[in-house]
Amino acid sequence: MLLHRTSSGARWRVRPDGKEKVTGRLAYLTDLQAERMLYGRVLRSPYPHAWVLSIRTEAAERLPGVRAVATWKDVPGLNKFGIAFPHQPVFCRDRVLYVGDAIAAVAADSDEIAERALSLIEVDYEELPPIDDPEAALRPESPKLHPDGNVLHRTEYRIGDPDAAFEHCAVVVEETYYTPRQMHTYMETEGGLFVPEPDGRLTSYSATQHGLMDLMQLSRILAIPEERIRVVSSPIGGSFGGKDELNVQPYGAILALKTGRPVKLHNSRTESVRAGLKRHPMKIAMKTGVDADGRLVAHRVRIVSDTGAYATLGAEVLNFATEHVVGPYRIEHVDVEGVAVYTNNGVSGEFRGFGGNQAIYALEGQMDRLAAALGMETWTFRSLNLRQYGDPGPLGQRIAQTRGAEQVWEALTKSELYRSGSGTPSDARPWIRTGVGAAIAMHGAGLGFGIPDPGGGVLRLAEDGKIEAIFGYEEFGQGLLATLEQMMTEQFGFAADDLRLVIGDTDVVPNSGSSTASRATSMMWMALRRLRPVFEERLLAEASAAAGLPASALRLGAGGVRAADEEGAIVVSYERLAQTVREPIRCETKLHYPLTPDERVGAHFLYTYAAAAVKVEVDTLTGRVRVLDQYHAVAAGPVANPQGYLGQIEGGSGMAIGFTIMEDAVMRESRYMTTNLDTYLVPTVLDMKGSIQVEAIEELPEDDAYGPRGIGEIGTVALAPAICEAVYQAVGRRLAKLPIDPAELQEMPAFTRDKGGGTDHDG
Repeated sequence: MLLHRTSSGARWRVRPDGKEKVTGRLAYLTDLQAERMLYGRVLRSPYPHAWVLSIRTEAAERLPGVRAVATWKDVPGLNKFGIAFPHQPVFCRDRVLYVGDAIAAVAADSDEIAERALSLIEVDYEELPPIDDPEAALRPESPKLHPDGNVLHRTEYRIGDPDAAFEHCAVVVEETYYTPRQMHTYMETEGGLFVPEPDGRLTSYSATQHGLMDLMQLSRILAIPEERIRVVSSPIGGSFGGKDELNVQPYGAILALKTGRPVKLHNSRTESVRAGLKRHPMKIAMKTGVDADGRLVAHRVRIVSDTGAYATLGAEVLNFATEHVVGPYRIEHVDVEGVAVYTNNGVSGEFRGFGGNQAIYALEGQMDRLAAALGMETWTFRSLNLRQYGDPGPLGQRIAQTRGAEQVWEALTKSELYRSGSGTPSDARPWIRTGVGAAIAMHGAGLGFGIPDPGGGVLRLAEDGKIEAIFGYEEFGQGLLATLEQMMTEQFGFAADDLRLVIGDTDVVPNSGSSTASRATSMMWMALRRLRPVFEERLLAEASAAAGLPASALRLGAGGVRAADEEGAIVVSYERLAQTVREPIRCETKLHYPLTPDERVGAHFLYTYAAAAVKVEVDTLTGRVRVLDQYHAVAAGPVANPQGYLGQIEGGSGMAIGFTIMEDAVMRESRYMTTNLDTYLVPTVLDMKGSIQVEAIEELPEDDAYGPRGIGEIGTVALAPAICEAVYQAVGRRLAKLPIDPAELQEMPAFTRDKGGGTDHDG
């Protein structure tokens, strides 16, 4: 079904937070104010690599209006943070490893005073040569950035005998692919308000994708029990993975406790660029061979991932990339090695797609090159090699079986866009060429085997008669609240006005795990399926007692419990029911994200499938690429929220266009060459003017118990290789480095060639 407003019918609904967002009335966490509030600022290293010889804060402390200056000496507990591997210092003591490293923080009566105070902090450094290249960092003579060396993590996956298999291949293609350091570019930069409460507790109002993980880390840093901290974490003005790790929270919390006053920190865009996470740049070398019939036989991959100064989730991202460079294809002989390397570059971390963007770009580029070498149509070549129903996953693990790969492949072959093919230049503008390309993706959801991935939720009839749905997820723009509301109305029969959706407050929510890895919708769906029978039974039992009717004559509905007959009149409103219940109605469930039974760390069990076709226009005078139209076929099970589904695919495609044709946070000698959005361009509405068709394939096997698969990332992962193939179809040039460099596509105009000028890319 092509998904749009018309085809969605009554399911196309206004999201509960929509009106406040579009009118600007919604207060994000960084909009909050408090009485006697101070302003916090963080002093960061000017050098990417240096010894810290001394830190003197006396002059800053004497500045009128300064209420506190904090350094490593003021960290009461663990001076480190990190979700998976806590080793990034809150404040550096003797060595800095990148230009975002924090040295000190200030709380003052105004932002201006705080900024002035930073300039008065004296730090003596001994500058060291930065290691700005991951392969240089691997050399034996390279200085160690961490006690265990410069390797964060290595991966490998092998099956068969690739060396022997390559010798018998009819065609072998080798290519090395490079992907950029992309910024998350959320509208709301990192920030928050940190409030010491009268009862001695601390409240952190700050953006995160997992409030309970923040709680645990702040407890370690502050050396106070988790019960003494409350984290309020929604709504968030965008994250895409960039706010999953702590960012301003340690500094705000330390300053608030040190001063006894609320402290607000909000990174400027420049500071966000300097200290914030980025997508891992990767170098992916591939060698792939096929037999004379076009069947994939051997595949060798080497991945080098630049994780920057600290680990964050660099190991997990590399695991994901290792899995996805094999992808949805049957290959008998596989040899993959990956290494994530520390450098003095900006810290790389979690980012929408989680290593899948880099891996699928390279893998699909390889498929197009092989098809061309064989003289086969690219989609026919893919069909010949796609995994089939019943096949194991990319790492040989058992997976939840669907026909997703086959379904998106078939849908794309029937799409008008794919069938339209590449155009021919017009006489009026012969320098403009158009092309159509496509790619396919199999993308894992959830955190994978071996990583704790808990979920859970609560349903409750509140004292005022509201039905409370309580989950530990965060709303960062992805439409989680709208999806939860739609599930509650459609599965239970409640009206939206009957509901109170409670998220993002560690004082009241259960541990639902992180809002990441395209997992939240699946986990809410599974939790509600578990909760519904018992919650419904208890509501009907209480209504039965209140009304003197058998429970079998009642059903849940809008406004209250209704008669089960055709008229369905309200028998007991939820408000009245809340006043008459004999004991509180509260149901809770806990579950774990579905896992493969095979012990392969990081391997996934649930997958979403997508195929994307794009039509591009290449201006051969400027080398600029413009995406004209897109088609996405997505096999992700039932559509929980049509509007949110479309929003995720459309938004994800915008981010992928940036990844492919314009975004790169360039570093030279480990310093950012761009520090603001005036020189780091992201796609705007002008770059998204073409049509975007989304075909949602909802069919799942009858015995599938897992429901909707995540679609938060699948819209980003197949577009880059599809665009590159479309460029090839337009101008005949293969591109192996992103973002696309216009200089690679520029040609001398025809009139120049007529005068003997030749072309820039002849041959």
